Amino acid sequence: MHRKKDKMRNCRLWSSFIQRGINQFDPIVGKVTAHSDHWEGTFLKGMRDTLQVLYNQRISSIILCAKNKDLIHKLKYPPQSHKIWGTIGRDVVDLMQSFHSINYKAISLTNYLQFTSRYNIRFVSRSCFIRLKHMDCVYKNPNESIESRVKDLLSRMTLKEKLGQMTQIDRAVASHSAIRDFCIGSVLSGGGSPPFENAVSLDWAEMVDGFQKSALETRLGIPIIYGIDAVHGNNNIYGATIFPHNIGLGATRDADLARRIGAATALEVRASGVHYAFSPCVAVCKDPRWGRCYESYSEDTEIVRSMTSMVVGLQGQPPQGHQHGYPFVAGRNNVIACAKHYVGDGGTQKGTNEGNTVISYEGLEKIHMAPYLDCISQGVSTIMASYSSWNGRKLHSDHFLLTEVLKEKLGFKGILISDWEGLDRMCQPPGSDYHNCIMSAINAGIDMVMVPHRYELFLKEFTTLVESGEVPMARIDDAVERILRVKFVAGVFEFPFSDRSLLDIVGCKQHRDLAREAVRKSLVLLKNGKYPGKPFLPLNRKAKRILVAGTHADDLGYQCGGWTISWNGSSGRTTIGTTLLDAIKEAVGAETEVIYEQNPSKETLDRNDISFAIVAVGEEPYAETAGDNSELVIPFNGGDIISSVSDKIPTLVILISGRPLVLEPWLLEKIDALVAAWLPGTEAQGITDVIFGDHEFKGQLPMTWFRRVEDLDLRVEDDVDGLKLQEPLFPLGFGLTYNKN
Repeated sequence: MHRKKDKMRNCRLWSSFIQRGINQFDPIVGKVTAHSDHWEGTFLKGMRDTLQVLYNQRISSIILCAKNKDLIHKLKYPPQSHKIWGTIGRDVVDLMQSFHSINYKAISLTNYLQFTSRYNIRFVSRSCFIRLKHMDCVYKNPNESIESRVKDLLSRMTLKEKLGQMTQIDRAVASHSAIRDFCIGSVLSGGGSPPFENAVSLDWAEMVDGFQKSALETRLGIPIIYGIDAVHGNNNIYGATIFPHNIGLGATRDADLARRIGAATALEVRASGVHYAFSPCVAVCKDPRWGRCYESYSEDTEIVRSMTSMVVGLQGQPPQGHQHGYPFVAGRNNVIACAKHYVGDGGTQKGTNEGNTVISYEGLEKIHMAPYLDCISQGVSTIMASYSSWNGRKLHSDHFLLTEVLKEKLGFKGILISDWEGLDRMCQPPGSDYHNCIMSAINAGIDMVMVPHRYELFLKEFTTLVESGEVPMARIDDAVERILRVKFVAGVFEFPFSDRSLLDIVGCKQHRDLAREAVRKSLVLLKNGKYPGKPFLPLNRKAKRILVAGTHADDLGYQCGGWTISWNGSSGRTTIGTTLLDAIKEAVGAETEVIYEQNPSKETLDRNDISFAIVAVGEEPYAETAGDNSELVIPFNGGDIISSVSDKIPTLVILISGRPLVLEPWLLEKIDALVAAWLPGTEAQGITDVIFGDHEFKGQLPMTWFRRVEDLDLRVEDDVDGLKLQEPLFPLGFGLTYNKN
């Protein structure tokens, strides 16, 4: 009798609650709007506990978490009758998505309730109803078309919210209040910028999820996309797999390998909670003096075009019939990719970073633009503008190339993003004419601005420009449409948070084996033996005693190069991996003695019981302008080390560098064998796999190897093929094998 009265009483409470009318639901204050015909539920009794009402997109279920088993009930809700099930003691951080990210909302009604956090709802009454309401916003419904969702959301946005979406700020200034109050659309880690030193993927995921929660608390709950320079694996994360830099991949000529590396990179990036990789670089490097030469696959346009398969690896394979130019991201195991730097950054005069590319439009189109067309055909979601200029015009403000060519002629429908402080660098001194720089860049076609630090000034100036009509609202709406389109395509509205189930894949054996394969295939054999018919390689792994020398033989940081853990990279064991010395010790026989001296002493060199020497020398890590180099000699007295060792001991030289370096004829004559290993990354076993004969040399030069630096200024200009050396030391495509010297 008492039970029947209690039930009737609560039904009356519910009825009166609906009749009175309630404000729109907000997960912070606990208010709802509903009509009785939208609701369905069950009666829960005896509640004096914390009930967690959360959504798990992976199993399309609402999870009810509570300590009291009596509180667990199964429910169904319209229109698709998805099951709702309860569980006890689940890891809510791992399983759940925010209320803002779902198509249904879980509501609890009682005569008294208190919201203790975003997810926890504390009930202190004896009973309540759990109700589910279908969202009435088109943009929140994943069953609607992407363009319908974009149109609906855009129609709801204020100018402030639109300009916020066009703004990408750095992690260092991305506070909760900054993201929430300015409606920021994207956050990045510039040059690595970890949450703290040696942060692992879980640390990154927690940081990114924290930023995401701030974004979801804004009025419209538009999630951020988090960007990072994952240019040879997820190279910012301690313990991640570091693959060879692009110049090494270009030496493989293996497009499928690039695709597989892209897919592995995407998984390791998503494990850290990051949605967006500023990769691949599809520059066609025409001058090795350029500090970003190693980010290019080749000086040959066709090789670069073939390696755009990296986009498919990162984003997934678009289905047959996919609309040309429309962005594509296959799912939660993929990332938003970024083809960069549009356009001609690899062709600047004398290889000057951020310099001027002097070439006709026909030459620009054939040599430097062609890879972008391939990326666009494969659904690349974003393209980054170049710092450089074309015939004196800054790319960031070139309406012809950004809008008329890229967006209209090539049909690109994704996001065109600026480079880091790209608008500041449009004028001299940088940032001096900020008002006009913003106006010029946005009107030229830039959709999202990478403004890492002074975003408040940027948004203030930007707002003034729009309100004055200097930047048309149509241009703003076009940019925001593109940004929202990519966010919907990438699924960040449905899956805004990290997938912790991916954490174990970071640096896994499968990915390290893939990196090892890439190293093997990237090695280019330039010399094998001093005399015809007498090859020096492969080496005898059972030799009694060998010498390992050189600055790069036992330095993981040097082996990985720039863009590794930090922006410029550094020396030492900066992450987890295998140095060349480690790999040699692992590869040789148990009876072989390995002597290691970075710069061998006279006493060591005078020994007559050393079978052969392996000398590893090369460049120190660098990135961008810091790598511009007009001399290109082997640093750290590398030539002297090679000379002193090869005078006494038969020597294999392994050159670890991001580009061809000067090889003096007299030095080349001294050594017995020479291998270009590029910047191989963390898995040096790939080198020993080949030099000890377990695998064949397959690499071919991705760049012409010059004789003297002066020759680079004597190249013949050709709008079809670009600058070409007349008498190189080694031509493009050169590479010896064991079977054909």
